[in-house]
Amino acid sequence: MAVREATIQDIDVLMEIYETARRFMAENGNPTQWPQGYPSKKILLKDMAAKQLYVYEQNGEIEGAFVFFIGEDPSYAKIDGKWLNEEPYGVIHRIASRQRVPHVGQSILNYCFTKIKNLRIDTHEDNIPMQNMLKKNGFVYVGDIELLSIHESRMAFQAVKE
Repeated sequence: MAVREATIQDIDVLMEIYETARRFMAENGNPTQWPQGYPSKKILLKDMAAKQLYVYEQNGEIEGAFVFFIGEDPSYAKIDGKWLNEEPYGVIHRIASRQRVPHVGQSILNYCFTKIKNLRIDTHEDNIPMQNMLKKNGFVYVGDIELLSIHESRMAFQAVKE
């Protein structure tokens, strides 16, 4: 297992991974969280330029992707609820898997915990598989936030490791 920053050479595989993720979400009762074509190639390239888009590899093959950064997320400034703390935190967005190997999401979370012990993430209320994976990995639902980029509500989760 390896995690590395995504590169332009990964773009076709990344587009395939996010297409697979959209299909998985739709098949599991969550057809609207990521509309068709989201995230776009333009968004992924912007994430790459910001050095925030990562790939998860197993046996030399890209099996997952995610956005990760340490710093404040403007969408998390206001919450209908309460964060567990106000310490510096890492943010995870757009976890996606090719659905070929198990536990990609868990491996991504574990990687992020090696960088910072305080993590925040959000998901759609219909994304039950993600909610279950987060809870299984120590994340607690703390309230609802509004994604400023699209003005939609999301369930916010946080985990703090010692």
